[in-house]
Amino acid sequence: MEPGQMSQLDKLSFLNAVVTLSSVVRDQANGNMNNYYPKTLLAKKIETFILEEPTELLDSSVRQQAMLCIVALRFLPNGPSPTSGVKPPFHLCQKLDLVNVSITSTFSLPLIMPSLDRKDSASLYLQTIQALDDMLQALVMEDMSPNMVILQSFVEIFLPPLLWDILSYEERDLMETSHLDSLSAYCLAVALHLFASATEEARLVTAGFGIILPWLVLSDKVQEQIRALSTVSRLLRFICNFSELSHMESFSITGKLMGTFSIFCLNPSQDICTGALEALHYLFIVLVLQRSVRPKTEAILKDLQKQFRGNLMANMQSLTLFFRKYLTPEERADVLLVGIESMINGSANDVFAASKMLKMILKYSVTEVAKVPEIIKLIYYNLDRVTEKTAQNAIKKVFQLLVRVHTDEVILTLFKIKDQSQRHHMVASCHRESKSWEILASFPKGYQVIMEYLLQRIISPQAPEDQEADHETELSTLIATRAIHELLLVPNQQFEVQTFFASLFVALLFQISSLVTKGSTEVQDAQPETEMESRDAVSSSIDALKTLMRSSGYLDHLTYIQTLGGWELLINPERHYEGVILLARSLVVKNCWHNRPVFSFFIKTLQSSGCTNYFTALVFLLLCCPDVAGVVDEGATKILADWFNYDELDTAHVFLQITEAFAKHKNTVKYLNILQPFVLSCCYSSSSELVIETFCMLQRILKDLTWYHSSSFIIKLTFTLVHFFEEESEQLRLITFEIYASILAKVSRMTLVFPLRHQILNLLILLVLHLKDVNAAVVEVCRLTLCHIATILHWSKLKVVFAKNDVFTILSALLKQEKSKELWFLKQSVALFKSPQGPIRQVAVWFAGCLEAFVDLEKHFGQIIWNLNKAEEEEIEEEFAAFRYMQRDPDPIVSCLTVQTLYILEAKEKMMPDKIPSSYLCLRGMKRRCS
Repeated sequence: MEPGQMSQLDKLSFLNAVVTLSSVVRDQANGNMNNYYPKTLLAKKIETFILEEPTELLDSSVRQQAMLCIVALRFLPNGPSPTSGVKPPFHLCQKLDLVNVSITSTFSLPLIMPSLDRKDSASLYLQTIQALDDMLQALVMEDMSPNMVILQSFVEIFLPPLLWDILSYEERDLMETSHLDSLSAYCLAVALHLFASATEEARLVTAGFGIILPWLVLSDKVQEQIRALSTVSRLLRFICNFSELSHMESFSITGKLMGTFSIFCLNPSQDICTGALEALHYLFIVLVLQRSVRPKTEAILKDLQKQFRGNLMANMQSLTLFFRKYLTPEERADVLLVGIESMINGSANDVFAASKMLKMILKYSVTEVAKVPEIIKLIYYNLDRVTEKTAQNAIKKVFQLLVRVHTDEVILTLFKIKDQSQRHHMVASCHRESKSWEILASFPKGYQVIMEYLLQRIISPQAPEDQEADHETELSTLIATRAIHELLLVPNQQFEVQTFFASLFVALLFQISSLVTKGSTEVQDAQPETEMESRDAVSSSIDALKTLMRSSGYLDHLTYIQTLGGWELLINPERHYEGVILLARSLVVKNCWHNRPVFSFFIKTLQSSGCTNYFTALVFLLLCCPDVAGVVDEGATKILADWFNYDELDTAHVFLQITEAFAKHKNTVKYLNILQPFVLSCCYSSSSELVIETFCMLQRILKDLTWYHSSSFIIKLTFTLVHFFEEESEQLRLITFEIYASILAKVSRMTLVFPLRHQILNLLILLVLHLKDVNAAVVEVCRLTLCHIATILHWSKLKVVFAKNDVFTILSALLKQEKSKELWFLKQSVALFKSPQGPIRQVAVWFAGCLEAFVDLEKHFGQIIWNLNKAEEEEIEEEFAAFRYMQRDPDPIVSCLTVQTLYILEAKEKMMPDKIPSSYLCLRGMKRRCS
């Protein structure tokens, strides 16, 4: 054990002595190696022997005996342990050193071909390889079964590290900008990362990577690759003998092995291809034994055996099955990473093989893949380095798989890379960035699928019901908007942009409204970071909307909006809706091709009772151009009407303007009757401003309405006006009479039918008495209206009287011509006793008295009373009560006139003849009760 050089013979003698000692200790009942010599020191000495062996030739059995000696020492106890009684035979670090030294010493040997003159050397090499296998199998065992964590540590010696995902952005940037070959740049980046590692755990990992030799992937010697594959294959075959494996769940290298073996299955070298197929076959068996359903295990193994004896493509089909069914999402990701790295850094053969493998395993859909950010980063930073067409298509296929299955993560990763680069002031490749979005949208119907997905995230930001929200991978509305913007910049997607214009336009406008109006108060009280995020969200939405219009060919619209300051209005909380109106006006004025679909999408959005941006939609729909009016139907009108709420003044104002827009077009005017009840309810609002606006709107739309298309609307409006003829507001009263005049101007003799004729006659006295209105404009309107009534009723004599004479003359003439309507006129007069204007009440009382004075009680009035039914008698009683109440009118002229009239009536009662109908006696009794 003393340091120093030893001869071959001495080394062999020493190794034989160690084996003999191991046998003695093993045969002892309580044998302990510490009674002789610590076996870890013995193993270290043995490791030195292996290191001293030359790697350019094999001329002794020292390597072989050294490895067998390690096997002999493997299960010997090494002193007492508080738990198990013996300490573990070797620590993992020492195992890795032994394996690394043994593999390096063996694999580096030159190719030894069996021949007559080299028969002994070939035999010695085979014995050495067998010793290596025995040592690896012994070291991988723990208790009575293999430890898969230890196996992974051994197998990783044959694989290059996949360090791309742990490199920082600075390290990647250094790698990309260095003027070195790809392998040197890779090593430089890895070294930088290793030196930057501060923790002890990272240093241990570094040491593990330090012993990794490029035997399999980076070696350019076929014999080294064959030896590596054969060794791994025999290790896996050994593992297949055990039904139970310890720490199988921690064996995370499965995906890397499957990817690596699959690539070498397509190697031009038949020996490498065969070795890779064999290794892949045993890996499949391990997976079946550990992960398949027990009753089916035997049948699956038989199928595997048949395929293994078949051709290469049969095994590739098995690869597809195992990739989908037996691998975890993390292991699938490793397969993809291995394939992508081979296409980036590998030879032409590796590029072809990796492309073929990826094409095969992605032939069918895959439900889930992990490590999405790592895969996307690897693709993103190496897009420019992949030039072979087949490899480019394979990378696109991987990208598209991830986009379909993990849309949120892919998009989030792309933006994180972009934002990280900007924060570190790196020079980002615009070409690489745009290329990523082109690939993302390049698969069949990809643009449509992704755009619909992003659109849904804007419209309904909540996570789907069957998915738990994950804030780290959840796609926010801001990111979704930025993604839409990037997709809109992708060239050669003109048709798809046109298809999505309406839905995107509405969704982006709604988002801007939500951020500007609802978030304005929150932003004022928010932290600076939150305020900045909100502003970024608004800015992103505006940019996306501009890009959408630009991509759709609406450059004139953009200029129109920009010139009038529309974009500034949109982001102003106080004037936001002015910006919405300006945006809508640009589509109308500039004849947007998408006016109809935009309108339809607004209506579709309003169909949902949970629409939070309904006011924005209503404001936008104010401007109804002819082509939009052509698609409005009864259903759309009802949807609009359902959002009416006269308690919300802003909404009511918008509805008045929508109603006015409906009245301008032939197609929409027929649906006014649907909006009418909601609009007329505004006439009774507690807001005087809204009432005035409603009447002004009704006055304007009447000019364009025809009796043929809008008779129902006009008649309903006529009955509504009755309640407003006596309004105290002179402005409102004037507008009411003007509306009534406009209505009657549309009436002809042929259209004057019930109930309109009845209504006109019922308002006749009202019009006459308002010739005494304090507002001269009202007087003028009433006189013109009376003349028109006389025309349509063919009252030629009365028309002259209406045009030139005063109220009293008109009433007298009217009573003489229409003697059969005294009772009707009496009711109308009594109704005006409540007029707020004194002059009108005076004329009403006077006219009521005149009715009595002109009636021939014996011949005519008696007949009227005789024919009264019970309901009419009650009405007469109420009218007499109202008449007597006028004695207390605040206007002294009215009260005095009332008293005088009552005296006249009493006097006429005394002069009545004895023979009067008994019903009139009842009327006298009523009058007495009223007094």
